[in-house]
Amino acid sequence: MGTSNIQAPAIVILGKGALATAKRIQQLYPDALIHGLAERVEGADRSYAEFGATLRQLYQQDTPIIALCAAGIVIRTLAPVLLEKGAEPPVLAVAEDGSAIVPLLGGLGGVNVMAREIAGALNTTAAITTSGELRFGTCLLNPPAGYALGDLELGKRFVSDLLSGESVRIEGAAPWLAQAQLPEDDHAHLAIRVGYAEREPSANELLIYPRNVLVAVDASVADIANSVRDALHDSRIATQALACLLASESDMAKPALHAAAQALGVPVRFTSAASVSEMVQQVLPQLLPPINPVDGIAIAVAPQPLDTEQVGRGRGRLAVIGLGPGAAEFMIPAVKAELARANDVLGYETYVRMAGPFRADQVLHCTDNREEMQRARHAFELAAQGRSVVVVSSGDPGVFAMAAAVLEALQESDNPEWHAVDLEILPGVSASLATAAQAGAPLGHDFCVMSLSDNLKPWGIIEKRLDLACQADLALAFYNPISRSRPWQLGRALEIVRQHRSPQTPVTLGRDIGRPGQTLRVVTLGELAPEMVDMRTMVLIGSSTTCVFARANGSQWVYTPRWYGDKPEK
Repeated sequence: MGTSNIQAPAIVILGKGALATAKRIQQLYPDALIHGLAERVEGADRSYAEFGATLRQLYQQDTPIIALCAAGIVIRTLAPVLLEKGAEPPVLAVAEDGSAIVPLLGGLGGVNVMAREIAGALNTTAAITTSGELRFGTCLLNPPAGYALGDLELGKRFVSDLLSGESVRIEGAAPWLAQAQLPEDDHAHLAIRVGYAEREPSANELLIYPRNVLVAVDASVADIANSVRDALHDSRIATQALACLLASESDMAKPALHAAAQALGVPVRFTSAASVSEMVQQVLPQLLPPINPVDGIAIAVAPQPLDTEQVGRGRGRLAVIGLGPGAAEFMIPAVKAELARANDVLGYETYVRMAGPFRADQVLHCTDNREEMQRARHAFELAAQGRSVVVVSSGDPGVFAMAAAVLEALQESDNPEWHAVDLEILPGVSASLATAAQAGAPLGHDFCVMSLSDNLKPWGIIEKRLDLACQADLALAFYNPISRSRPWQLGRALEIVRQHRSPQTPVTLGRDIGRPGQTLRVVTLGELAPEMVDMRTMVLIGSSTTCVFARANGSQWVYTPRWYGDKPEK
């Protein structure tokens, strides 16, 4: 990525004329993905159907946005979701041909840094209008990574005083200001102070704190966040200088630690040491003994801002995700965010490819569709190393997919490192629900979901459950209805269904719903034959109340009403 410390942006384009410029910008930010409008742009990393919804979703996910379109379009699109200034990602509008770069939002998030980077790459000039940056060549209220601003409102007044003609002195190490055009004077009334010491805010001081303080803490400490704040205050250390918490690996899964880290706005890292003093010495051996160790808390100050990724190790994360039926617009935002943060992605190769594209640094582990338990165990092994791991399922991971295998692998394991992993199951749109939505509402009342595969359960159980579901007059959804290895089973299943349902019962056949070439067909149970179905077809069989009526386009709507028995009076 370029010289800024900003996370990978999204490059959003509306037409193929912007693709060449988008690819030039992508060379500057190799981790960035190009989002192209479906049916207009070929060659983008990801397709989207609606510009407004896509832009607002990226903004709300705190993703920097480079939109290759008119600035007015971006402004009108994001207006409903604009947050308080200071809590927004960088947003830029770039002309399709790269001739103009306009920073729009995120002045305190580095948008002007990005604008200059992009201007340099495209050999043009950024339209920067921020007075302070134009005058001084830097945004004083946006210190670089590893440093934190003390008070934003006081900072605005401070910059305003500078712009009115005041001079300034710099106290402490601020190497990023060496090339700034500041009106410096060793005797100036205004001062930029860089240090970790706790100070009372003052209108004539701009306080910037290096994040060079580490606090080791025992998870048994009561009210960890406030106890850490009190310990820092007693040591005259500013809370803004805190870089991370450090704890024992044996406490990795303790909710109180993670809640405290979230409250303090810092990560929590882990080490094998037991006592808080030993923790500090293990990860920062070059330092003197910890400052003022108290019961369960020890404070250490490093000479430079800490790279927290190099302190101990993080808690591993394993997310089991559902891609939905295949189309990107059916994938929930939380799943997209999880894929973006992943170090490793595991799954059946077809599904992994559907989840892409991926960055060059992301490791793909593609396996056969029958290797679920091996895949689950491998995922825990990777996550236990502190990595962020994703296991991919199509549809919903809890419906005939990987969530159950992952939980089974965890239950069978006595490895404490596996049980300490941050495990989350993220839902997706299942194939039955996606097919039902295309048809209308065939599953609008009670229904039963069954897999006709006897790979993992005896066929006799399938027949028994199917017969009982039919007796109960439930609508039916068949997964894995037929394959080359079991060509007869759908026919046998239909024999059972026909014992309980009339030949006029509506049947919905959805093949590859949510993917290119999807087809939807409505037939009757009497017409349904096994040769109409393959492994990629979802079969929805109605109940005795399921209805069909004509659509205006010549096809049919299918729905199962929510009433049962006699139709209620209107």
